[in-house]
Amino acid sequence: MKITKWVKGSIIAAAVTGAAMTASFAQEVSESHLEAARKAITAIQATERFDDILPGVALRITSQLIANNPDLEPQINEVVDQETLALVSRRADLEREAALVYAKSISEEDLNAIAEFYSSSAGQALLTNGAILAREVQQSAAVWQRGVERDLMENVNAKLKEVAPRPETEQTDDAAEPKAE
Repeated sequence: MKITKWVKGSIIAAAVTGAAMTASFAQEVSESHLEAARKAITAIQATERFDDILPGVALRITSQLIANNPDLEPQINEVVDQETLALVSRRADLEREAALVYAKSISEEDLNAIAEFYSSSAGQALLTNGAILAREVQQSAAVWQRGVERDLMENVNAKLKEVAPRPETEQTDDAAEPKAE
């Protein structure tokens, strides 16, 4: 029992400390800094991928409730829809938290510059094509790596043959190549 009380006390203390740290942090960030962070996260679409959370949760809850109570399907749909709509306003909490995270890490001036760039046509083009470009660059890097590895192996083998020639019976084409495991 004493351990359980100690653990509960530690959890409460950690929660209080975390709340105090959040409150003190919120006091350190100016409103203009938070506004710059909001503009930046809007411009870079930092939180858009979270837009499907509430509808997804509602769908899972609806499916679960209907599976357990198929005779109440109309009522379940209606109640879940009402309660889901009642929680939509909490989306602003996520935006506020995201703004605090960005404001903590990035200066107000940089956040304004980020928002300005990503609101421009160039920034929008980067947002639109960024994932495709990153994937294609990754593929190019893999091809480049294989070529560099091949060329390095060939060059090293050629130099090794010059500096440490071996009799014909001991030489192999893959003397320096690593064995596949």
